[in-house]
Amino acid sequence: MQKKKEMLSFSEGRAPARMNCDTEGPGRYGIIVLDLDGTLTNRDKVITPRTRDALMEAQKRGKKVVLASGRPTQGVVPLAKELELSRFGGYILSYNGGLIINCETGETVFSRQLPVESNRRIIELAMEHRVDILTYEGDHLVVNNRECPYAGIESRINHMPMQEVEDMASYVDFVVPKFLMLDDGDYLALVEPRVKAALGKNFSVYRSEPHFLEILPKGIDKAQSLERLLETLGMSREEMIACGDGYNDLSMIRFAGLGVAMENAVLPVRKAAGYITDSNNEDGVGKVVEKFLLFD
Repeated sequence: MQKKKEMLSFSEGRAPARMNCDTEGPGRYGIIVLDLDGTLTNRDKVITPRTRDALMEAQKRGKKVVLASGRPTQGVVPLAKELELSRFGGYILSYNGGLIINCETGETVFSRQLPVESNRRIIELAMEHRVDILTYEGDHLVVNNRECPYAGIESRINHMPMQEVEDMASYVDFVVPKFLMLDDGDYLALVEPRVKAALGKNFSVYRSEPHFLEILPKGIDKAQSLERLLETLGMSREEMIACGDGYNDLSMIRFAGLGVAMENAVLPVRKAAGYITDSNNEDGVGKVVEKFLLFD
């Protein structure tokens, strides 16, 4: 397959001017935001040596690295440790923006969770549409069906064991950052608009993967949380590069000064991006870092 490096037309939305990104030097960008699965990590869920080396060099030159994922914080920490974000003052953005942590200080920069009174309604909607559902408690997942293959994916990726409960609606009587509804992608595509309509304007509902339907508080997405982080850092979005591949990366791709789609990205992300890099299996992130942050 021929690798595509051409500039694409920008979709509607908050897309800043960035038409000359091929000729811009490293001084313009001071922060890079990276989705994990399908972006930073390859098919084996590891960071390739070229990408790791490029990110380490960028941090040594004073560039900030943010790991932005729908994963729970515990599922992001191992990669943050590998990239030494605590040493260089990087950040973890977990739960699709529901929580931002300063890796150097351990400080919570931003946090928002679902209102506890919404839990029963969300769980009932999953039962109504006959999809499986999970949420998070401490260091483990709370699931209605531990045999669900998609719950197993979430468990393995984040190294979090599953606790199956028979009456999930009664059990989850505490605040949680989000719920995941789980099923085949084609069926969840039908369920998504129904859940959005049922929950109304106070919730964010979208798929981060074809088989994961996320339910979060309204206003929680990667772009809006990154905007809060930039305010804390005294930086502008024009100084930001954001790399992603999935539906939940679309907002930050549109928001960033340079939105980068992986070659393996879904079509809406590719259309919204200002630049397309190689796939996550071909050092796509490393090549972006070399081109836009390390070019001398």
